[in-house]
Amino acid sequence: MSTSGGAYAVDVPKGYRIGPWVVGEPLASGAFGSVYAARRGTPADGLPRTVALKFLPTGLRTPRQLNHLRELAEREVELLRKLRSPRLIRMYDTLTVDDPEHPALDGATVLVLEKAEGSLAGLLDRPLPPVNGAALLAEVCAGLRQLHRAGWVHGDLKPANVLLMKDGSARLADFNMAAEMEGTHAYTPAFSTSDYTPPELLWSDIGERGQQIRPTADIWALGVLAHLVLTGTYPLPGGTPSARRDAVVRYARGLDELRLSPELPEEWREIVVDCLARTHCARAVQDTEALLGRVERAAGLASVRRLPRWVRVRRPGRPVVVGAGAVVAAMALTAGLVEVLRDDPVTYGYHRCPKLSVCFFSERYGNGEMCAWESDDRDWLAQGGRTCPWTRTKKVHSIFNNGDAASPLHDVAYYVGRGWKYRWKDVYRDERDPVGCTSVGQQGNLTGTYVVLSHRWIEECGADPQNS
Repeated sequence: MSTSGGAYAVDVPKGYRIGPWVVGEPLASGAFGSVYAARRGTPADGLPRTVALKFLPTGLRTPRQLNHLRELAEREVELLRKLRSPRLIRMYDTLTVDDPEHPALDGATVLVLEKAEGSLAGLLDRPLPPVNGAALLAEVCAGLRQLHRAGWVHGDLKPANVLLMKDGSARLADFNMAAEMEGTHAYTPAFSTSDYTPPELLWSDIGERGQQIRPTADIWALGVLAHLVLTGTYPLPGGTPSARRDAVVRYARGLDELRLSPELPEEWREIVVDCLARTHCARAVQDTEALLGRVERAAGLASVRRLPRWVRVRRPGRPVVVGAGAVVAAMALTAGLVEVLRDDPVTYGYHRCPKLSVCFFSERYGNGEMCAWESDDRDWLAQGGRTCPWTRTKKVHSIFNNGDAASPLHDVAYYVGRGWKYRWKDVYRDERDPVGCTSVGQQGNLTGTYVVLSHRWIEECGADPQNS
């Protein structure tokens, strides 16, 4: 069997089998683990066809190293089991390798994770800053808010740990250094990436339980990340990580000032300055709850008032219709409506999507009018326009798959033609091909705007919808 090469922390042969999974190409590697693509080799109810397997090393290690690696694995598993969020990478299962014939793998912990399409690090390797960088930063901040709300600190926020999904949205990953708060502090191993480490942790004491860390460490890392994403440069000078580390120390001691790039948009400057305040106390005046609103406004995601929500008594194959333009029609056409008025300001509207449904929205980020289904629909405009009337004049701009991961059909393919077909002529596309597909749990803006006319639930994005 061919192997992935010696550059990986855990070298797993291609074709290696563990549980129902067959290991494929290597995706990424760090100091404490390696990630491989994998496909399902045997039936596994409720699991996707392709996943990412994260191998956390063991075998041929000293007892002290093994204890440390075990702790890192337990941290990540504990967090992913406790928290399920659209901004955190999803974990489906954990496995342990039982293979004495491969001592380097025997006993290794394997996390079965949602497979991403790439990372923010890969995006930043390109010559120009990402055009959707501001929106990605808002999603990163939303992920941090979810972690902090739950009482966790990420502890290692950096571009490689921001994964990009098929729909272009961002999710936080790699929680080896994550720590659960105990009062005002959490405790984490003393390993981090210096470019994203706040000054107070560069010279802090390390006790028996590790290094004390607080949510403000993630806020500092977000400030560095924002400057890098929006300008392509770090906010403190230096051609190497060690030089930049020295610059951070001088800045923290008041011997130097921030040197923000002139390319940094004006609406982001105050945010970055506040995130990069010299001390924990100065950063602590804001939390990610307040910071998220500022970031969303800087990214051009203007807050909107939540529209009245109309909940329809569900009938098979018929959607919920939500939106100002649909309210009168919904009242006239449907019995059993319940009005729930909400006045709190929001930016994202995805929360309106009922559980076990897929929701399509007329505006970006889940705003505007909405249609939601629990089942397939071959023709959105059938039955006298009652199915999803706003799509006669408006295009779909965002989607949320709020389906059930345990269901055999949990991903959603959508089409610009009726009857699950592709409406336009295209020499590269079969008429049966969907224009897009969204995996369960994913939400985000469509890369284009589509006149979607039908959709269906399928086993997995990337599979042939005709065989689902």
